[in-house]
Amino acid sequence: MKKVLLSVLSLYSISLVSIDAKTDKSCQNLPAGTYSCNPYSFHFIKVKEVKDNGKSKLVEDRIKPSKSTNIVQDFIDRYVKINEPIRYQGTQEEINETTVDNEAIKHYVSIAQDLKHRREALIAKIIKEEELRYQQNRYIINELKYQKAKLIKNYGYYKVKAGDTLSHIAYMFGLSSSELAKLNHIDKNKPIRVGQKLTLPYTQDKIDVISKAEYKVKDGDNLHHLAKEYDLKVDDIIKFNHYKSNKLLKVGEVVKLPLPYKIAELKRKAKAKEEARKKRLAQERMRKYKKFGKHHLRVTATAYTSHRGQTDKTPFLAAWNNRIRPGMKIIAVSRDLLYKYGLKNGSKVKISGLRGYYTVRDKMNKRYRKRIDIYMGVNRRKALRWGRRSVVIHWD
Repeated sequence: MKKVLLSVLSLYSISLVSIDAKTDKSCQNLPAGTYSCNPYSFHFIKVKEVKDNGKSKLVEDRIKPSKSTNIVQDFIDRYVKINEPIRYQGTQEEINETTVDNEAIKHYVSIAQDLKHRREALIAKIIKEEELRYQQNRYIINELKYQKAKLIKNYGYYKVKAGDTLSHIAYMFGLSSSELAKLNHIDKNKPIRVGQKLTLPYTQDKIDVISKAEYKVKDGDNLHHLAKEYDLKVDDIIKFNHYKSNKLLKVGEVVKLPLPYKIAELKRKAKAKEEARKKRLAQERMRKYKKFGKHHLRVTATAYTSHRGQTDKTPFLAAWNNRIRPGMKIIAVSRDLLYKYGLKNGSKVKISGLRGYYTVRDKMNKRYRKRIDIYMGVNRRKALRWGRRSVVIHWD
C-alpha cells in the first residue's frame, strides 16, 4: 500500500504538509489548496518544491486542483494514517508506562475472559450432572412408589387394643420389634396408643385370623391346609381342639389355632390361676390358724424318730407312758411350755407351715427352752431334711 501511495505522489509531484491546528488557531489565513479547516484536528495544504539560491524550499501551490488531484486527495484521506506529533504524546517514560499499563490490562482481561469461560463450562457441567441425578432420583422414587403400592395391596392393618405393646404385636405375627417399627415408621422405644393402626405384611383376612387365633372353615379347607398356612402341626391342631385323628372339617366350623403367642398366653393364665389358688389356700390356712387357739408363741422346732440314739431304751413309749407309733402327729415340748405357758399332755397344737393338728405326748430334756420336737416315726431322712426351723404354734 505504501509503494502504491508513493508512486501516485511522485506521478503528480505532490508534497503533503501537515499543519497543526494548535499552531494556527485561526482558519482565516489558510493557504490556497486547503479544503477544510478544523482548529482541533489536522489538515493538508498543497505545496510545491522550488529552488532559491541553490536551496530547496516548499511553496504553496495556488493552482486550482484538478479532478485528478481530488482523486488523490480522496485516496490520501482514505488510506493515509496521520499520527499525532511526538511533542503532544508526552515523554518517553509516560509512553512506556502507558504501553505497560495497556499490556497489563490486556493480560488481565484475557485472564478474566479465560476464567469466565471456565466458570461457564463448570456451571454447564454441574447443571448437566444435577439434571442427570434428578432424572435418576425421580426414576428411583417412582420405582419405590410402584413397589410400595404393589406391596400395600397385600398388606393389612392391626388395630391396637388395650394392653397391647409393640413387642407383643410383633411376637403375635412372627416379626421383631425393629421390623414392625421400621415398617410403620415409628420409634420402637415409644409407646403405642389404643386404636392406632399398624401395617403388617399379611392380608387383612390372615391378620384377623391370627389376632383371634380362630379360623372359620371354608369350602375345600382341611387340617393339612390350615397347618401349612399358619406354620403349625396337624397333631397340635387336633390336640388343641380335642379332635379325633380322622376329623373332617365342616364349612362354617370354627377351628382354634395353637399359635405360639396363644399357647404362651394360655400358659400365663394357667400359671396366674394356680398362683391365685395357692395364695387363696394359704390365706385360708392363716385364717384357720388365727381362729384356732387363744395363745400363740414362736418356738424352735426340731424333729426326732423312734431310735435309741434319740430316745431312751423304750423308743415307742412317751413320757406319760403313752404308746406311739409311726404316722402319728405328736410332738414333744420343752418343760417351760408345760409349766409356764399352760401346755399339757393331750393338748392340741397348730404349727405354722404344717397341715393338721399335733398332740402333745412327750417331754424334752430339762436344758431346752421354747422348743418342740416333731415326731417323724422311723424316717431319719425326713427328720434330717426338716433340720431346725423357727415356727409359730397355736393352742387353747
